[in-house]
Amino acid sequence: MQAEQPIQQTCTHCLLSSADTEVISFNNDGVCSYCTGYEQTIRAFNKHADAPEVRLNRMVSDMKAKGQGQRYDCILGLSGGTDSTYLAWWAHQQGLRPLVVHMDNGWNSELAVKNIENICTRLGWDLHTHVIDWEEFRELQLAYLRAGVIDIEVLTDHAIYAVIYRLARKYNIKYTLNGFNYATEAIMPKGWTYNKRDYENIRDIYKKYGSGKKLKTYPHLGFSGALWYHLFLKIENVNVLNYLPYNKEEAKKIITAELGWRDYGGKHFESVFTKFYQIYILPGKFGVDKRKCHLSNLICSGQITREQALEELKMPLYDEAELRDEKQFVLKKFGLSETEFDAIMNGPVRKHEAFKTDKVLWQRYFKFIGLLNGCLKAIGLRRKS
Repeated sequence: MQAEQPIQQTCTHCLLSSADTEVISFNNDGVCSYCTGYEQTIRAFNKHADAPEVRLNRMVSDMKAKGQGQRYDCILGLSGGTDSTYLAWWAHQQGLRPLVVHMDNGWNSELAVKNIENICTRLGWDLHTHVIDWEEFRELQLAYLRAGVIDIEVLTDHAIYAVIYRLARKYNIKYTLNGFNYATEAIMPKGWTYNKRDYENIRDIYKKYGSGKKLKTYPHLGFSGALWYHLFLKIENVNVLNYLPYNKEEAKKIITAELGWRDYGGKHFESVFTKFYQIYILPGKFGVDKRKCHLSNLICSGQITREQALEELKMPLYDEAELRDEKQFVLKKFGLSETEFDAIMNGPVRKHEAFKTDKVLWQRYFKFIGLLNGCLKAIGLRRKS
């Protein structure tokens, strides 16, 4: 006899279901743990004596004070997408002087290049574009594809993180501004992404599935380097948009009018590879439609209704003719034949945790810090007595 298939349950509030991730539960009203977790996150963030805007204004004043007499008072990562572009507009409104950093990994769309150049020109800011060696980055991405791990975007995000920290050290900058926000990004099903800062994982995947060539130029930050920055430079990363009443559509209207920004038609579609990854690789190999979490965030933040999200989800992921062209472009850039790519798509799926990770090192470090703080507290109590 065949085993009975478990009954699939879909959240009554957002779009996620038990088919999307094993790590999900539902309350008596059918609302999933990601929605209740979202509410808990927002409540915890707002559980502060001062309003978010007051706290943000205080940080802005501190940035300006610490940046006095220096060329820059903060670093701003700019992808050309909605969030980072709105962040740039906001920073200009505050009179901040950021060093703008962009990561060119070889996959920028022409529109993204135009948007980024236009933004920096209009705002009169310096743009530091770090161009990754394409042959190295190509080999890294191919290793991830062959390994069958889900989060190929780790490679770009880790490189951005490493470059920003290096530049912060070089220019003695104490603040980095980040476009991450709870309103549109807090909900992400377990297993859909991986830790962007885990260089040990990157290195092991490349060692097992890469070309065998030594990585010479890829920007990275291992455990010891990250610990050094954490302990001594004390750079503060500010998720600015969490302190603001951030609305995606309103943000698009502002940056279109103020900065001449042009839309890409999808979240993170400023990158040719990211677009192909989200509309073809993720659903085709991993059964993941990222629109579900993107739309679920907008539902939870009150920007759209569940009915509106369901209607958008009914729309096809891509235009067939457009996808054919983009697939040919991606395969040609990777140097893969259709047969080789199909073998990758049909190959086994592996978890990132199947490879080496620096998670244990960080756990040991924070355990040590906890024990040390406990000892110091005890000593302090004894001194008082």
